[in-house]
Amino acid sequence: MKAVILAAGLGRRLGKPYPKALIKMPNGKTLLENQISILRDLGIKEIIVVVGFKKEIIMERFPEVLYVYNPYFGISNTAFSLRLALEQIKDDDIIWINGDVYFENKVLQRALSVKSNCVVVNKALCGEEEVKYSLDSSGRRVTSISKELTNYEGEALGINKVQKEDFAKFLFYLKKCSSDDYFERAMDLAIKAGDLEFLPVDVSDLVCFEIDFEEDLDFFKKGK
Repeated sequence: MKAVILAAGLGRRLGKPYPKALIKMPNGKTLLENQISILRDLGIKEIIVVVGFKKEIIMERFPEVLYVYNPYFGISNTAFSLRLALEQIKDDDIIWINGDVYFENKVLQRALSVKSNCVVVNKALCGEEEVKYSLDSSGRRVTSISKELTNYEGEALGINKVQKEDFAKFLFYLKKCSSDDYFERAMDLAIKAGDLEFLPVDVSDLVCFEIDFEEDLDFFKKGK
């Protein structure tokens, strides 16, 4: 299995003068350091980080991983960054992570234990900025994944997995996305076309959340 971490963005909402993936959490680790450490602990050695904004800072801090550069980081989104990474590797089991997600080891353990394509989710109430998901009547399969959903189950947390046999199909749908789309657009297109299935991996009982605003950091400091 290979891992891709998407860390190219400007992080405008947080407004830091350095990449958001380098925000230091109260445990002393940066977001990216935490992600790389957990991936390695779980035996995933080939880690590709997509960089853009002030890429040199990240590359100097973590020389042991592989890098793909998104030169359009200021005007593109995660679908484009993920496409750039997947075009550089052969078909394989792939797990990809937004670079602004803080999570504990058990989150990835749970996702890796599922022998299918999957989406890490929770059952939380969502605002406009969160990516939401809906399920079929059995509650076993994701039927939609988008920021625009009004009837939803909770938040899709930016950690996803595609198995080797579906790698090419998923890349096909990534290529159908606009450069300013989120990668969830490719997942949604593939689901609705009946070409791919994604199972939800509920981690509501574990620590896993995105850092988008200062309030998110404050929430973590209060003991999440």
